[in-house]
Amino acid sequence: QLVESGGGSVRAGGSLRLSCTTSRYIFSSCGMGWYRQVPGRERELVSSITNSGTTRYADSVKGRFTISQDNAKNTLYLQMDSPKREDTAVYYCVACFVSFIPLVFRYRGQGTQVTVS
Repeated sequence: QLVESGGGSVRAGGSLRLSCTTSRYIFSSCGMGWYRQVPGRERELVSSITNSGTTRYADSVKGRFTISQDNAKNTLYLQMDSPKREDTAVYYCVACFVSFIPLVFRYRGQGTQVTVS
């Protein structure tokens, strides 16, 4: 349902963009977002966007990451600027939030590794 791309290795201070493509139904009817997971740590909701365009960011990424959507392509993006080593994680695209605390959603992508060195 959600297909991610764009992960990889990046130097601290560089930039990287993650993409997540989904169906028209999910894209138009649900809020979407990105969370990240580091082994041994709780997952962290990095950013979310409602289908009306309201965005939210974790304090840890505010001013560095930007979430956006391309309605024509049914694609969600996460632009990662000035990444830090602590941003290293597996990033998951999610859609259709049931709750934020705890983080519960209906759809999730396969995850993409981001490594900042």
